[in-house]
Amino acid sequence: MSVQTSRVHSLIADALDFRAMRQDLISSNIANVDTPFYRPRDVNFGDALAAKKAELLNQRDDKLGLAQTDGSHIPLKNETSSFKPQLFFRDGHMARNDGNSVDLDVETTEMSKNSVMFNALISANKKDSQIFKSVIEASRKLS
Repeated sequence: MSVQTSRVHSLIADALDFRAMRQDLISSNIANVDTPFYRPRDVNFGDALAAKKAELLNQRDDKLGLAQTDGSHIPLKNETSSFKPQLFFRDGHMARNDGNSVDLDVETTEMSKNSVMFNALISANKKDSQIFKSVIEASRKLS
């Protein structure tokens, strides 16, 4: 079990989980490059991470709210408050004769970008932990 050292630690942990999920989806797309009628899948979690960051750092949302003029109106649900990634089919590439629309170049590029982001998150997590470790070590030397 890891110790939460700062408010953004949970955000980094969630981002790492979603990057791992995206890596699995991209790997699945590559594995199904020869499967007839297969459509590549991807996950979008940028909006969910932005909402979580705003919540953790107490940042206000500049979106214009919807006014409810009558109590009998159905209230608007805040969809960004749920911290869930959205799974979608990544279309837009021409399907081959067998109906498969996986583009190996796109998948390997997306995998590389995801790997870079995953490594950046690992570095951010290490740096976040090192700050607190240095504070603890400095306080030990003073006592």
